Amino acid sequence: MNKILRLITLCLALIAFALPSFAQEIQVKGQVVDDKGEEITGAAVKVKETSQGVITDINGNFTVKAPKNGHLIISFLGYTTKTVALASAQFPLKVVLSESSLALKEVVVVGYGSMQKKDLTGSIASINEKNFQKGAISTASDLLVGKVAGVQITPDGSPGAGGRIRIRGGASLNASNDPLIVIDGVPIENSAVSGAPSILSSLNPQDIASMNVLKDASATAIYGSRASNGVIMITTKRGKVGQKTQIAVSVQNSLSQPARYVNVLSASDYRALIQRISPSSISKLGSASTDWQREIYQLAYGGDYNVSVSGATGKLPYRVSAGFYHQEGVLKTDKMNRFSGDISLNPRLLDNHLSIDASVKLSATHNRFANKEAIGAAVQFDPTRPVRDNDPKFAPYGGYWTQLDGTNLQKLAPKNPVALLEQKEDVSDVFRTISNLKLDYKVHFLPELKLNMNLGYDYASGKGHVIIPENSSLEWQRFTLKTTGQPDVLKSGKNNTYEQQKRSLLFDFYANYAKELQSLHSRIDVMAGYSYQDWKTNVHNMPDYTYDKTIVSKPVFEYDYPQNTLVSFYGRLNYSLLDRYLFTATVRADGSSRFSKDNRWGIFPALALAWRVKEESFLKNVSWIDDLKLRLGYGVTGQQDGIGNYNYLAFYSLSTNTNRYQLGNTFYNMMRPIAYDENIHWEQTATYNAGLDFSFIKGRLSGTLDFYEKRTTDLLNEIPTPAGANFSNRILTNVGNITSKGFELAISATPVQTDRLTWDVSYNISSNSTRITKLNAVDVPGYQGVPTGGVVGGTGTTVQIHSVGYAPSTFFVYKQKYDAAGKPLEGQYEDLNKDGVINEQDKYRAHNPEPKVLMGLSTTLTFDRWSLSTSLRGSIGNYIYDNVSSLMATHQAVLNSGNYFRNTTPEINKSDFQNNNDKQFISDYYLHKASFVKMDNLTLGYDFGRILGKASLRASATVQNVFTLSPYKGLDPERSIDFSLYPIPRTYSLNLSLTL
Repeated sequence: MNKILRLITLCLALIAFALPSFAQEIQVKGQVVDDKGEEITGAAVKVKETSQGVITDINGNFTVKAPKNGHLIISFLGYTTKTVALASAQFPLKVVLSESSLALKEVVVVGYGSMQKKDLTGSIASINEKNFQKGAISTASDLLVGKVAGVQITPDGSPGAGGRIRIRGGASLNASNDPLIVIDGVPIENSAVSGAPSILSSLNPQDIASMNVLKDASATAIYGSRASNGVIMITTKRGKVGQKTQIAVSVQNSLSQPARYVNVLSASDYRALIQRISPSSISKLGSASTDWQREIYQLAYGGDYNVSVSGATGKLPYRVSAGFYHQEGVLKTDKMNRFSGDISLNPRLLDNHLSIDASVKLSATHNRFANKEAIGAAVQFDPTRPVRDNDPKFAPYGGYWTQLDGTNLQKLAPKNPVALLEQKEDVSDVFRTISNLKLDYKVHFLPELKLNMNLGYDYASGKGHVIIPENSSLEWQRFTLKTTGQPDVLKSGKNNTYEQQKRSLLFDFYANYAKELQSLHSRIDVMAGYSYQDWKTNVHNMPDYTYDKTIVSKPVFEYDYPQNTLVSFYGRLNYSLLDRYLFTATVRADGSSRFSKDNRWGIFPALALAWRVKEESFLKNVSWIDDLKLRLGYGVTGQQDGIGNYNYLAFYSLSTNTNRYQLGNTFYNMMRPIAYDENIHWEQTATYNAGLDFSFIKGRLSGTLDFYEKRTTDLLNEIPTPAGANFSNRILTNVGNITSKGFELAISATPVQTDRLTWDVSYNISSNSTRITKLNAVDVPGYQGVPTGGVVGGTGTTVQIHSVGYAPSTFFVYKQKYDAAGKPLEGQYEDLNKDGVINEQDKYRAHNPEPKVLMGLSTTLTFDRWSLSTSLRGSIGNYIYDNVSSLMATHQAVLNSGNYFRNTTPEINKSDFQNNNDKQFISDYYLHKASFVKMDNLTLGYDFGRILGKASLRASATVQNVFTLSPYKGLDPERSIDFSLYPIPRTYSLNLSLTL
């Protein structure tokens, strides 16, 4: 006891001795500059011994009170932090910060916070404005194409449509495979409001600062039940403390045209074909020569105009932007106009203890959707016919040449492609706002503790109309009006409206405690929080009208209000020992209203370890190694998107107007029970990940390597139900399993770096293999799987299947027989089971539409003020089904018993097939290798530097979709089934950027 008292007395004496020296505060003045002597605005200057801190002003100057023998810690994003000992310093201070080798890549936004890249334990890829795809960009997803290992984005050519996004191949069959997208901390719904081209079409890409892709479960588990398919975190641009007012103006104009056309016969080749296969029909052909694809496509104009003002007034950073985007589609009548605005205010109050981030994003989009049926019609329509014809028999159809059966419309024939475009007006107007208010408070009496609250509001309203005139073949005589005592009247056309609203409310609150434990050479960072998010849709069910407003049908209910809620508790622990042994533990508990009380809650944990090998004694002094880190991670995530809001409930549904019961002369809608599964619940994906991060030669060579395995259980699949067990013979329930394995490698390098010349290169390669391991609750002998991949031709024809032991959507076809010369034998297929009968049992699982390997390459060459950059993508091992030839390349398809004529492809001269039959549609003859290399863009830029004293000007020219190299010669090898595809345009754009 006496020893303890003496120890306490000694400690108190030492503290008393030390206090006077630290109590002597002095006023320290100084300036912070970079290696070139230029002032750094907004650098943080903190007193190590107290909680005081300031920010440098626009000239890099600061004034702060500190103990005479204290220390100042000066830091700024992208620069190496420096500590200055005041006891030996010369005043006024001049602090020089050196640029960090990792620069802006050091700080990465993760779920509910941000971390230094060196401290990450999960697989996260970060891409900023510098590395985005260049050119005319309509949606945020286009910025990432080919840029991130393991992320596959299949573009869509129509304005604002975005593209299909897959991270590590997806993890579901019947639920969604789309990643969760989070915009400035607000998770958005994965379905767009009616009238919107896509979920991201309202967001101006010019307002985006960075995009982070969370790929493995240790990174995504913080989002729990919505993270099985990965997470994309979008951060928009902000003002900075101390920033001088900056005005940025950008103007971009573009021209687009189809890069490819479907290879069909010209009018002269078509006449020669008819002469060969049916000479008696040659007289039935027309005298015109029409290239129908050239008739429906156009040289499309686009413009993107943006202005932004950013800076700071005192401690109030701000940014205000406005943009107008206009893009015509290469398909005539297709266009999109978007007005957008973004306001962000980020004040720092209470001596920098309270940070407020407030932002409002607004957009108003006007869309005219082209009738995409014209794409398939243009490929099939008789090339010997004109667009219009003055013959009076075509007057009822607007003067467009139309396939007739005598004097009546030939309803089975393809419709005039130009008429399909010009006689359908499909217009929408969409308004959307994404707003959030984030408060981050560093507790005064405990600065290690931060309290964070985020309020989010996402609202979208879409309305539009679809008008088809009476003289259109598209909706010809679709309704018979019956009036007592009057003859029946046939009504045509359409005059319908639609309207829908979606809104999402978000409340997030979490506490974060971070503390340096110097005695233990450790750092601990603990976060715990609560989240509430509610989605509600207001659907206006409108009547169906003919063009003259004759009612075809009325909705049973005028309104529908689907709604679902997610309540969550989450936590994360980051622990660092000796700045080289890192540990992360994450857990999230989600409760969803989409499931019954017994299945409502799901727990999603994750663990990750990392070893910063560079910090070990045997590598610490190796100067050419900047960073070397090994990572191991495991976690469980869930999936609920794609599951109905009320699938677990027993309820009755009112029948539609086409299913009514007659009592006397009156028809009544009836109530009927709906099949349900009260035990439906989350799909769950467990992910294992091992990775390596490296950086060499002051960041001139860096990259990541990851190996992963994903195991999804409780996969949703539609299975048969025993008679009387439910209210349907099939039900969607949790019965399946699926496994994915793969690797990812991403490398960035600067091979050349001189005063005048810099060459940057980045390359990524990834491989993913997915196999279904279970599809039924019990083993069913002879069960082949779930048919999918519907094609045009036959009745209910499918060419793909989900089968145990194979990749999802594997092609499931007959094996074509060939003669000695290699010509396919019509109607003859291999008897694979040797039973003497060709039937379903002889189909085989042929190939995978998904690639075995994906690659991306980006490079930039900068010489003085000139820059030349390009991005390329490669896909190896994918196959495609040619539905164009399978439907059109037979004599029967061309002649149609003489009732009408259909164009065809040169394939007909190779196979010379006579007839269409169900088995022929399902032949592997139409499967083709579709590996490809695409150059996505080529950009030449020039930086004019300062003009007129203050402004800086940059100009660039870009070509997008420059070329495609592939053994498949159809429209686009990047799809799994080729038919009626909207072409990806080749776009030429000029851009001017002016900064004041």
